[in-house]
Amino acid sequence: MNSNLSYILWNPDDTAFRIGPLSMHWYSLCWLVGLLLAYLIVRKLYKEQKIKDELFEPLFLYCFIGILIGARLGHCLFYQPDVYLSSWTHFVEMILPIEFNGNGDWHFTGYRGLASHGGTFGLMIALWLYVRKTGLNIWRVLDNIAIATPATAFFIRIGNLMNSEIIGKPTDVPWAFVFQQIDMLPRHPGQLYEAIAYALLMLIGWSVYRRRPQRVGTGFFFGMCLTYIFTARFLIEFTKEIQEPFEASLPINMGQILSLPFIAIGIACMAGGKWMRRLGTEK
Repeated sequence: MNSNLSYILWNPDDTAFRIGPLSMHWYSLCWLVGLLLAYLIVRKLYKEQKIKDELFEPLFLYCFIGILIGARLGHCLFYQPDVYLSSWTHFVEMILPIEFNGNGDWHFTGYRGLASHGGTFGLMIALWLYVRKTGLNIWRVLDNIAIATPATAFFIRIGNLMNSEIIGKPTDVPWAFVFQQIDMLPRHPGQLYEAIAYALLMLIGWSVYRRRPQRVGTGFFFGMCLTYIFTARFLIEFTKEIQEPFEASLPINMGQILSLPFIAIGIACMAGGKWMRRLGTEK
């Protein structure tokens, strides 16, 4: 990272480290670090709330699968349905981390394209299945996950920054980044804006939990997390380039459209919603 006048030249290697023939990309590393932090935070919360260890153990697997499937389907169906639903081979590419060549062969690519809105929806379904299995109160589980979620969100956006993806619009602000892998224009570092917003939410959520731990199980933290994250996402989207051409014809982009239902759900959860909390039964 170097400075050029008042801008920041940004052209990092997408590989964090190599061990022999194996390499670890920054994006994958950031995902793993974010998930590990969330795992440790929720484990600590479960212990403080005296929830049995055997009820915690399956949680990580449910969350990982739910987030991955939801994020992948969200990207493919919300942003590129014309591609992934256009043929059988593209449909397979939506499900499996591979890409077919023109001659019928395929190669491993990893999942190139994950949408946070889809990941959030997938996580919510996974947690519903988890509480059905464990018998825990769904609002307690959602609140605990919400306290830890900003840590994962922070590292995912740092991974996007390292990949020079989800770039911002051209600007002349002094902290602009020049993403050399894209072009030589100074742009808003939208990924960094989001990462900072999520780091602040992590501090706020943890502070509120320490002062009012009795709010866990009311849906307050879940509501605060949804409202904060997707309001921040909605506002920061104004500084970012559209991801797909069809968004140019929309009054607001797809990320903003998808944020609105989550903001509404978050506000409803923070405001109360006792009738919703009757869905869960404590074990």
